Order: sequence, then C-alpha cells, then structure tokens
Amino acid sequence: MSSSLDSGWFTEVFDSHGSAFSLKVTEKLHEVQSPYQHLEVYATETFGNLMVLDGCVMLTDRDNFLYHEMIAHPALFTHADPKRVVIIGGGDCGTLREVLRHPGVEKVTQIDIDEEVTRAAERFFPALTESNDDPRAELLFADGVKWVDEAADDSVDVLIIDSTDPVGPAEGLFKTDFLRRCHRILRAGGVMVQQSESPLYHSGSIIRELRRDMGEAGFGSVATLPFPQPVYPSGWWSVTLAGKTCDVTTFREADAGQHGLSLEYYTAEAHRGALALPPFMRRLLED
Repeated sequence: MSSSLDSGWFTEVFDSHGSAFSLKVTEKLHEVQSPYQHLEVYATETFGNLMVLDGCVMLTDRDNFLYHEMIAHPALFTHADPKRVVIIGGGDCGTLREVLRHPGVEKVTQIDIDEEVTRAAERFFPALTESNDDPRAELLFADGVKWVDEAADDSVDVLIIDSTDPVGPAEGLFKTDFLRRCHRILRAGGVMVQQSESPLYHSGSIIRELRRDMGEAGFGSVATLPFPQPVYPSGWWSVTLAGKTCDVTTFREADAGQHGLSLEYYTAEAHRGALALPPFMRRLLED
C-alpha cells in the first residue's frame, strides 16, 4: 500500500488490488514520527478528523463507530459474564470506551506500544478518549506480546486484539504461537476477538489463515463477522472471534437486544446477521 497528498486529497492506494480511497482534506493538524510509526492527523471536508499511520488510514470521526462497536460488543455479548477484559493495541481508545459501556465489566487493561497514538487521540478525537479516566481502566504503553507472555494462566475473560494490519509492529499478533499464548491466559469460557481485514480482499488468505491458526492454537470455535467500514480497503471489514470452550457462533441475544447502551451500529440483529456469512466467504474460507 502507498499514500499521497495531492491537490488537497489524501489518497491511500491498495496496489495489490488495483484500488484506492481518497478523502478531501482541508489542513494537516498533526505529524510526528514515533519510535514505531509515522503518525499524521488531517482535517477533512466530510469525514471530520482523519488519523493516518505509516500512510494507512486508521480512523475518522465519521465512521469509526462501526469498527469500535463491532470489535467490542459481539465478543462481550458472546461471553457469558465478562469481568476482566484486556485490549492489545487500540491506542486511539475507542475500543476501550465501548468495553466500558458494559457495567458488569470490572477491569479493562489496554496495552499499546505507541503512546503517541493515544496522545493524538486525546487532542484530535476526544470523544474516543472520554472513558480513559474510568476507574476500571488501566492504560499501559508497552509491548502487547510481552504482556501476554507474562500474564497469568486463566486470568482474562475477553481478549481483544485491536491491531493495525499484520505488518510492522502488529505482525507478531497474527502468528500461531501468539494465539497459543492468548489461549493460555483466557479463562474457561473465554473469548478472543481480532480484527481480520477485508472480507472481499482477504477471505482466502489472511482470514482463512487466522481461523486455521486459531484452531491450531486450541480454540474450539471460530466465527468471522463482516461489517461495513467505508475508509478501509474495499469499504468492508471483519473481526474474527474464537472461543476457548464456548461456542462463538451463538451469543446472549436477549441481553444484546435490550442492552440500553448508546450505540450507533451494533444490535442483536446486526450481530445475528454478521454471523450469516455470504456464500463467497464460506467458499473461500473452506477451500
């Protein structure tokens, strides 16, 4: 992938799939080279503020709710009674905010290696960081893989891998040995969820391999949930759930149907619909 800024348009090019996505920008608000990645924030005409990491679109004001709600709520409503939640990555804190909407959650630890992402979110995406002072929240700026290595066995109910694409700092988060370590720290009935790229572009490669690796790591049940995401490659994205001993193709539908949370996309019906994969995905995932 590559990106450019030309005549007031930010464009991310997906060379491998012959496509691109552009947003008209009005100004650059922020730029910093952290020890891990190049971070930029732009103001756009129609999508609010835009965060870019290493030339790749990470989030915008207008549509980030889709991703943040779908990486958090399906997993939380799949677990029988989530109390202890861990987020690996997620430095923009949008996923943390969604998890903390659940009153039954007692503690959430977020581990992101790059503090610059959180500081930029605080300045330019304050709605995403509004729950950072919740007493149940713990924010760590550290290596998530190392944190998992050092975590106690059977100590986490829900593990959320809110990573960037499987390159650079996030590459290790898609490996079988890391998934085995995730399996180790989950309690019985524990649920893991990982962002899993584009259903249109990656069903036959990244998603299929992730599901296979989750099975090899010891997870007994796997489900991939697609959802719209306009600013990501193909405009369609996914998360993949894995259950240590529970069936992630079912969830607490009654609770999801009357959750009373202030959400923009997730509903019990949206969850149920996302579990019904279209034929082309089933074919590619099973080939």
